[in-house]
Amino acid sequence: MKQFSLIYFLLLISFVQLSCSNNSKDQKLPDVNLDQQLNSLLEVHGQQQGVSFFQLPSSSDFSNIPQDPKNPITKEKIALGKFLFHETAIGTKPKYVENAETYSCASCHHADAGFQAGMMQGIGEGGDGFGVRGEGRILSEHTQADSADVQSVRSPTVLNVAFTELVLWNGQFGAEGQNSGTEAQWTEGSPKAVNHLGFKGVETQAIAGLAVHRLEIKEWLQDDATYGKLFDDAYANLPKKDRCNAETAGMAIAAYERTITAEQAPFQQYLRGNQQALSHEQKQGAILFFGKANCVSCHTGPALNSDEFHALGMSDMPENGRIGTVPLDSRLGRGGFTKNPKDNFKFRTPQLYNLKDSPFLGHGGSYKSVREVIEYKNLAKADQPEVQQGQLSPAFVGLNLSAEEINQLTDFIENGLYDPNLRRFVPDVLPSNNCFPNNDQQSKMDLGCEGI
Repeated sequence: MKQFSLIYFLLLISFVQLSCSNNSKDQKLPDVNLDQQLNSLLEVHGQQQGVSFFQLPSSSDFSNIPQDPKNPITKEKIALGKFLFHETAIGTKPKYVENAETYSCASCHHADAGFQAGMMQGIGEGGDGFGVRGEGRILSEHTQADSADVQSVRSPTVLNVAFTELVLWNGQFGAEGQNSGTEAQWTEGSPKAVNHLGFKGVETQAIAGLAVHRLEIKEWLQDDATYGKLFDDAYANLPKKDRCNAETAGMAIAAYERTITAEQAPFQQYLRGNQQALSHEQKQGAILFFGKANCVSCHTGPALNSDEFHALGMSDMPENGRIGTVPLDSRLGRGGFTKNPKDNFKFRTPQLYNLKDSPFLGHGGSYKSVREVIEYKNLAKADQPEVQQGQLSPAFVGLNLSAEEINQLTDFIENGLYDPNLRRFVPDVLPSNNCFPNNDQQSKMDLGCEGI
């Protein structure tokens, strides 16, 4: 009888353990199976390059960073461009004298916000404050909304920008590719006229952006001991009189921007062979990304982006909290640039790294989380009533994802594609010793550099 009781007890314990084990997350498909599935999908979508097709190069791997043949990347240009991108001392063309030297390129593209603005609407000249990740910047009291340097669409990130030929949501910057044939829109006297220089999008935007955002490359830079040497080193092949100007400064900024890659993200580590870099849930999310959800049909390559334009019916910048109005051309996206009605409401497919650094997504910054965007695409019901069914992209179809699958896909995009160390691309101090990315009094207090 005692022997029977012992056997019964052991069987009961085994049953309890098996039941607990079956209810445990540990009983999900083993990682080795997930790795096999994921690697198979990467091979399928890798365009004959397999896993390497999705790998981002390191910032020092110039040979594998896409670049403009007219602007080869050099470490000297990067050193100069890194400073100029953050330099508030070149903000010397403000509409309000009080705003002089208070803003920079980095005002709307800083590392703490994943090289986005950290707010729905980026503010260059005319802003006060920074907050923690840029979210505290507001219109200054002495600046009128209609004369501030405020963006009417969300400031796109410069992270992984090397992997796009056309820049901005409407792709208006860049003289090649899909912009061939759009020369009639390169209006003289407008920023788009810079396309006539023949550069790719990153260089074109960097050169045009200096004037658009009221930044000046003046003689003091060439005369400054530090900046003078930086320009001389970067452009030693040019006559000294031609080394320091808006074009050379823009090319240096572009060279620097091209090296800003999220190659330390867990997914990138996974692609390089560290199969423990992604969690179990993130691997399942990646399998959905490259499989059932078919995100890869639009978001592809190393940056998980493309130079294609799609109408997804996403909302414009909401009126609540917005500074100024949204011009019609901005609302029309690609069509606002090309003037082709077939391009109306189409916007460029963005890259997907470090999205959780700034909770404003979509061209209008009207979506507050990665999950919200996934849920939107899962339903495939347009938010923008002006976008008719026939104008919507054929790729805008329901994904049929369950709540659990949405969680997994969100985890992969938010955390698997997150590089935690973007501050490696930020200078410790500027040659001017100005505070950055902003240099107004409130920003100095927020950033802890009011003594500078």
